[in-house]
Amino acid sequence: MKMRYLLRLFMVTLTFSLSLSVQASSEEERVVWRFGLEEIEGSVQDIYAKEFKRIIEEKSGGEVVVDIYSYGTLGESEDLTALTTLGTLQLTHASVGIIGSLVPEMQVFNIPYIYSHDDELNQSVIASNPTLYEVLGNALIDQDLRLMTLYLEGDMVWSTNQEVVKPSDFKQFRMRVMNSPLVIESFQLYGADAVPLPYSQVYGALQANIVDGQTNPVFSIEEMKFYEVTEYMIWPGKQKFTTSVIANQAWYLSLSPEHKALLRETFQGLSDYILEKQQALNKKQLATIKAFKPSMTFITLNRSQQNAFKKLAEPVRSRYVELVGKPGERVLEALDEALAHKK
Repeated sequence: MKMRYLLRLFMVTLTFSLSLSVQASSEEERVVWRFGLEEIEGSVQDIYAKEFKRIIEEKSGGEVVVDIYSYGTLGESEDLTALTTLGTLQLTHASVGIIGSLVPEMQVFNIPYIYSHDDELNQSVIASNPTLYEVLGNALIDQDLRLMTLYLEGDMVWSTNQEVVKPSDFKQFRMRVMNSPLVIESFQLYGADAVPLPYSQVYGALQANIVDGQTNPVFSIEEMKFYEVTEYMIWPGKQKFTTSVIANQAWYLSLSPEHKALLRETFQGLSDYILEKQQALNKKQLATIKAFKPSMTFITLNRSQQNAFKKLAEPVRSRYVELVGKPGERVLEALDEALAHKK
């Protein structure tokens, strides 16, 4: 399996390198920053990257050009992280569920019910909390990567082929999940059979009844048409889809002070912007789903129903600390302190 992955990564890198050589003659006078996305055009990450591109190119006076590579252009999410480690990409999105397999510290956001019910507060905390950026940042530097920012993409919603409102409903239920240890463990604690699958394989797996459900934000469920092959959308209130923007560490260190400042100011300015945009997109995509599939059943778990799942998931917190150690305790304490009054 590892050999197949390395071969695929080699082929992606080779093809990408050849395409860059063709572009080189026309880009000799420009600085090009290549930015990879885990999602398709029109997604939250695409909206984010296009606004990032607009700001960077405008404020640099055209000195810097940002090239955006949408989902599938350069492989799966793991490929994007690897290409960024190699320096082939300068920047990429890395959802915490995926990169958490490489950097366990990032899995803190996969702990069920870690967030508050106030998304403005949640966004503010993950965009600026110094303990998060110290602990998570140091862990990424050990992988030749640099944490640039974190942001929310919306509530995680279960789209399923049967009603799930209590843990016993997960008996003999196959739930597609990201390949993240804490996500897998969470659904196992709920009683489900957690099935890790690449994002690109989810629709087919639902259609063929290989899995009985999956979990993603609303915009993703609409864009990838998961609603076509499921009958229920369920809001468990357990998790927010959290993504990061990471950079190649050597590339970042090589930047001029002016370009570093430009990056810092741009990421800071995009925090409020993307919260507003993702909320609007998720609302719009939910309306689209309702229009195209009136038979879809929509369920929001009440506080009592949520607490039944929350109680079962409590061991995930200690499991995170086991995986990460003292740094994990620091991250949990920082989040609990910052979000406790709104949980």
